[in-house]
Amino acid sequence: MPEQTKTRIPAPLYAAAGAGDLAWRELRKLPAVVSELSDRAVASLKIANDAAGTTATSLKDKASTTDFDKLRNEATSGALAFAQVAQERALAVYTSLVARGERVVGTGVIEAADVVNADMVTTEEPKAVEAAEAATPAPKPRKRASRPIAS
Repeated sequence: MPEQTKTRIPAPLYAAAGAGDLAWRELRKLPAVVSELSDRAVASLKIANDAAGTTATSLKDKASTTDFDKLRNEATSGALAFAQVAQERALAVYTSLVARGERVVGTGVIEAADVVNADMVTTEEPKAVEAAEAATPAPKPRKRASRPIAS
């Protein structure tokens, strides 16, 4: 976990601000990436069509000679190792997002919050308001008007 900062803003909020800033910067690159990927996809499709027949035949031969128990055990141990690495990377990314968010938000917000909090603590309710509330009489209940009975 990242170290607690001396601010009153929690680290997850900084991480959210950092993620938003990172997403905004990456989205600005999106049109160029889409164009590049489109060109690569067309080229890959042509190559894939040519190699599909020979690849299918070789995979069919490999499937008949594969030891699936050994493959399952290797996949399980590989998945556990991958989960460990993914957890460590996620923590590193989270920490970097918190740092990025702190830079995006800046210290100006914290200073403003400290001023507002200090004002709230030192400000007392005016006595004139309390006296005016005490002097205002409570409203009297209304009486119902009597109606004549129609004959």
